[in-house]
Amino acid sequence: QYAGIAAISIHGRTRAQLYRGVADWTLIGRVRNNPQIHIPVIGNGDVDSGPKAREMFDRYGVDGIMIGRATYGRPWIFREIKHYLDTGEVLPQPSVVERVAIAKEHLAKSIEVKGGYVGIIEMRRHLSNYFKGLPNFKQTRLKLVTSTDPDELYATIDSIAETWGDFDVSSTVPAPLSHDL
Repeated sequence: QYAGIAAISIHGRTRAQLYRGVADWTLIGRVRNNPQIHIPVIGNGDVDSGPKAREMFDRYGVDGIMIGRATYGRPWIFREIKHYLDTGEVLPQPSVVERVAIAKEHLAKSIEVKGGYVGIIEMRRHLSNYFKGLPNFKQTRLKLVTSTDPDELYATIDSIAETWGDFDVSSTVPAPLSHDL
């Protein structure tokens, strides 16, 4: 331990970059592979899939990874990454009906923990991303990000399963961040 530090997490993007640009994992790798560093190093930035997580472990030798914005509307990403790390297989994406069930549970927990108004406001970024890529979705997305009434939100989410339940979501998977690390 160094000055009581048991582990360190490093984000590969600078404050000036904010959410733009590409995370620089070379610095994270240099810290992790420094022979004077004897604590776990956890890398963060642009991890959005199982293959990307595997690459970060293999290429940079990190002890762990953190996942941030890739979780918005995709809480199953943790299951996807764990499955890929364990098996090397990419899981199929949840169907629209499965996403609806997960979104409703997520909304209920958010309201339970944060209260009605705050729970709903904080869910907006997630709800708008749960169904990214569905065709002709603009009006429904607008309802998801403007309503403050839980009953209206649940009804809107239920309508998504009715309207888009048969839509093939395999084409809605966010494209992996393509850049040369």
